[in-house]
Amino acid sequence: MSLNELSFAVLGAGHGGQALAGYLALRGFPVNLFNRSPERISSIKLMGGIQIEGEMNGFAPLRLVTHNIEEAIRGVKIIMVVTPANAHRFLAELVAPYLEDGQIIILNPGRTGGVLEVRQVFKEREIGVQVIIAEAQTFLFASRISGPAQARIFRIKNSIPVAALPAYRTIEVVQMLRKALPQFVPEDNVLKTSFSNIGAVFHPTLTILNAARIESTRGEFDYYLEGITPSVALILEAVDRERVKVAEALGVRVNTAREWLYYAYDAHGRNLYEAIQNNPGYQGIRAPSTIFHRYITEDVPMSLVPIASFGKMLGVPTPTIDIFIHLANILHGRDYVAEGRTVEKLGVAGMSVKEIREMVVGVEVDVK
Repeated sequence: MSLNELSFAVLGAGHGGQALAGYLALRGFPVNLFNRSPERISSIKLMGGIQIEGEMNGFAPLRLVTHNIEEAIRGVKIIMVVTPANAHRFLAELVAPYLEDGQIIILNPGRTGGVLEVRQVFKEREIGVQVIIAEAQTFLFASRISGPAQARIFRIKNSIPVAALPAYRTIEVVQMLRKALPQFVPEDNVLKTSFSNIGAVFHPTLTILNAARIESTRGEFDYYLEGITPSVALILEAVDRERVKVAEALGVRVNTAREWLYYAYDAHGRNLYEAIQNNPGYQGIRAPSTIFHRYITEDVPMSLVPIASFGKMLGVPTPTIDIFIHLANILHGRDYVAEGRTVEKLGVAGMSVKEIREMVVGVEVDVK
């Protein structure tokens, strides 16, 4: 099949992957669905597709359902990675031998440094093809698997910023994506998408600060509206200020968490606590039932660690973020700095801000 045809491979058959594969198929696009575990996709393979409910309804036939990565990406134009960010490096290593010239890889989302991590893997593997790597700031849907070969889309977000590496390819990527997903809009560059990662502020910090309540109630409380008190909000604001300061050191202006709440939900407040309490979109969102949750296992190594690592390299202190990384290590008995995205793993250690910005803005992704 020619890469000129708008076709998709969705990598990952979790809550997001199944919903996205079904959504694209219902809109009439050829879709291959990949999952490394055959058990997760056995019912989908048997049925030949996914029943989609919620914002869209109907049976979505898939062209291919497979645990063979070479089959999954062969001949497709756009490769949509829909997995936790912890899996990005693994998937980059998996697809590297089978990539074709002209393919576009989108991380949904990239968290912090996702595209840089994938780029570094491709450089290490010395792949001999030209591909574009891009990342979304957040995931398109609020969705859940609702049964065997069934997924429910609760909400489709209005606008999803996306940026490519290099940045001048972003418009090309967005124009291609919008034929199927009109919600995607161009962002300045991958530094902007990476450091606009609001989950880095809310998820690990709030989970750790509410650890006792989560363990004693198994998450039976409203995560945001009850879990964030005025005192907790002050700590979240400290984490947020550090994120914004590191981004500023890279020459990137990102919204504060309070500004983001206003733009995303029209939630007003004189401070972060008031803005959260005035956000009806948070009503009814329950806390995780355990502290062993992706809000820590993903968001600490893939969000907080890279922010702190960039901060250390650029001379921007991140004492509050460092505390939460340390607490997460204690709670889980892990070393999330060793596991996470550091400037060394992202291939930017020792680079000046000018060099980093030149790389993300204007240098072709040449990984030969």
